[in-house]
Amino acid sequence: MDPDTLQETLRLAQESQRVLTTRIGQRDYLRFSHKFQCFPEGTVVFGPQFIWGYPKIGRILRLDPGLQAQFGQAFWVEEKIDGYNVRLFRHGDEVLALTRRGYVCPFTTDRLQDLLDLRIFDERPELVLCAEVAGPENPYNEGSPPFIQEDVQLFIFDLMRQNCPGFLPQREKLQLLEAYSLPGVPGFGRYRAGDLTAIDSLVCRLDQEGREGLVFKEDSSRDHRVKYVTGRINLSDIHVSEGSFQQLPPEYFLHRIFRLALFLDEHELAPTAALYQELGRSLLAGTLDAIHQYQAQHKVCHTFRCRFRRRANAELFLQTLEHLLGKGQVREHRLEQRGDFYHLEFAKVLPRATGLLGHALGGGIVFD
Repeated sequence: MDPDTLQETLRLAQESQRVLTTRIGQRDYLRFSHKFQCFPEGTVVFGPQFIWGYPKIGRILRLDPGLQAQFGQAFWVEEKIDGYNVRLFRHGDEVLALTRRGYVCPFTTDRLQDLLDLRIFDERPELVLCAEVAGPENPYNEGSPPFIQEDVQLFIFDLMRQNCPGFLPQREKLQLLEAYSLPGVPGFGRYRAGDLTAIDSLVCRLDQEGREGLVFKEDSSRDHRVKYVTGRINLSDIHVSEGSFQQLPPEYFLHRIFRLALFLDEHELAPTAALYQELGRSLLAGTLDAIHQYQAQHKVCHTFRCRFRRRANAELFLQTLEHLLGKGQVREHRLEQRGDFYHLEFAKVLPRATGLLGHALGGGIVFD
């Protein structure tokens, strides 16, 4: 897309109030808070640099009819990692990480030197790396892949170019990942919808290992994509989110029970007594924990731990998070240096859960 067209579209988006001036630390830039024409939500503009937002990918709930309906051509199959989405790009002399909504992430930016070889940006500065960051020491998600025991890891799943929509072709992406020894998501090759037996076997293995699922990417200029998750990840989502019962809509939990039931039915897996027990525990345990936490602290919080290279970035992260969540919604517990890292422990206050429990435990009435 030529520069004049980009700037004219940006002007129209600003007039429609779809673009906001955003400040993170000393960086000022423009961020698309809503989709506008060809720009997805999360697109950012740093002067002449347009970094396209990452588009939403639809989900199929049944593997066999879903693949038949969605793909008339061969497709690539990659693992879907349970983490948070980032885009990495060069801006001046530094490489920055953006969250899905388009905020510069002080945590991910701070840790890039540990997560991948940044040499690719010296030789290919126009590239944008789309990746998932996952692990038990991430500051956003409570869930984590079972194969990461500490800290975080980064997995690249797509490459884009600055000022251009769309992704580089899969083969070109794979060549660049290999050439620069970059960490990519696990890939399982190229399939067709008729290869259901092999794909079904792969899905069942991932389910047994507690992994999230798969992403299917059509091998064509259309580059159509869909995702499909395992049954186990639905249980995991419910387990880690139940304490947030008032932060999330009821549909969040109902949809995951629905997906789990569809998964069991399609793969002819009979629910066991242990599965029923685990589902019931996941639905109830987090709420009980929230009640006990409120009784002890008069607040419901989730605690996170992560590590930074620079203390200033840890402090900036806390400031940014409080700005996004609201004053008083972030509590620092500890920030201390251990070896080469600054280890941060903080809590996010859950205001809706806190308010409901305060009302209920204080004797308030509720109308059903």
